[in-house]
Amino acid sequence: MEITEIRKDIPMLDEIIYMDAASTTPTPKPVVEAMCDYYYNYNANIGRGAYRTAVKAGNEFEKARSKVARFINSKPEEIIFTKNTTEAINLVAHGLDFKKDDSVVVSNIEHHSNFLPWLNLKKRGVNLKVIKADKYGVVDAGDFENAIDDTTKLVALTHVSNAIGSVQPVYEVGEITEEKNVLYLVDAAQSAGHMKLDVKKLKSDFTAFPGHKGLLGPVGTGFLCCHAGSMDKLQPENLGGGTVFDVTEKDFKLEEGHARFEGGTQNIAGVIGLGTAVDYINRIGLEKIEKHSRELTSLMFDEVSKVENTTVYGNPEDIYGIVAFNINGANPHDVAKILDELRRICVRSGHHCAIPAIRHTGAYELGGSVRASIHCYNTKEEVQILGETLKEVSQFFGA
Repeated sequence: MEITEIRKDIPMLDEIIYMDAASTTPTPKPVVEAMCDYYYNYNANIGRGAYRTAVKAGNEFEKARSKVARFINSKPEEIIFTKNTTEAINLVAHGLDFKKDDSVVVSNIEHHSNFLPWLNLKKRGVNLKVIKADKYGVVDAGDFENAIDDTTKLVALTHVSNAIGSVQPVYEVGEITEEKNVLYLVDAAQSAGHMKLDVKKLKSDFTAFPGHKGLLGPVGTGFLCCHAGSMDKLQPENLGGGTVFDVTEKDFKLEEGHARFEGGTQNIAGVIGLGTAVDYINRIGLEKIEKHSRELTSLMFDEVSKVENTTVYGNPEDIYGIVAFNINGANPHDVAKILDELRRICVRSGHHCAIPAIRHTGAYELGGSVRASIHCYNTKEEVQILGETLKEVSQFFGA
């Protein structure tokens, strides 16, 4: 698929320049149509009926599970569907049997969703070891290795920082955790759908994914991949319909595998849409997406760096899909609003749900930063318009 075809499938791009992929991406027509097909033609619950419509709904739901599993080189039985990456990570934080004086190792440039659940474990006597990134927002795998000791229960690391765009050494850390026999969780929120991701090569026990970001799927979808027997280490928190195969007045017996974690009625249409989104990404081609996005990221960093009176964060050699910056003397929210008013450019501003990372960049006292983030539907022309518009904005604040 060419970029012109992709843009035809996302009508809103005719009206705006959308550069907030790190938050959520527009949903292409085929994904919406797949969801509508469910609602129009076989809108029934799954796992609860023997009639043909219910069976079809269940089959389509499970087809989606198989699609996402193949996409990340996993198995369908290793996929637990969630509402988002946050729920997937919390499923691990609440489900593992943490003991007093256990420790978790995490970086200081994480999204809150991969920081707060571990910080919250301090209430249970669990220690949190925080690894500091370098000035460009990249951690050293050796620092993780040095932090691991006999108390370490889990290492958690993002693949790509949502605040800076810096790519982390998740594969190197995976080698270390495997050697040290320590559980490993990777937050793939900013990498899935943007670049090839093989969970086997990651060597992670748990990998958390969103549906609504790089995968171009619907909001309200995500999943946790548990492999190498790691699912058996988790206890489900959301008990109810679909999680058990027998109940008495005194006890209950949980289902095997992912079913025991998917309590209640699922987001059936959303998951079916997610499966279609994976098909859509495959049609475009991940290698093509990655090459396109790397070129645009480099161009965007250059365009923003040329703007006078501007601070740009991160190393252009180590960032992907995201360029974060500030115009000196301007509140980032004001800059974002002006970009929208002048050219309908949609960017994120503020702390990006990553306050420790924003503190690390030195932008916390400035109110955070402006973040432009792109995907396969963005064009060089749009990046150039961003640069030109920022020059106007910079002159205004520099006057």
